[in-house]
Amino acid sequence: MIYFDKNTNVLKWSSEEMFVPYKSPIDGRYHRYFPDFIIKIKNKSGQLETVMIEVKPFYQTQEPKKKDSGKLTKRYINEVKTYAINRYKWDAA
Repeated sequence: MIYFDKNTNVLKWSSEEMFVPYKSPIDGRYHRYFPDFIIKIKNKSGQLETVMIEVKPFYQTQEPKKKDSGKLTKRYINEVKTYAINRYKWDAA
């Protein structure tokens, strides 16, 4: 946020001010996704752009891998659900 405030190419920014509807792969219902940031910038070509930014831990952006034991642990199932929901949110955005 400090970067946004100090960067002269960032004309405007907001945090969780808008939502994107998406259909959850878990329950099949529509939910609202609030992206972390929406920024309006002047790019290197001088054109205005609106950019949506989501901040996530790296592991939540990667498809979970099964452990060598092949067991479906609660942790693995939760990671699969989190990843699936994130993918649907990002696809909707």
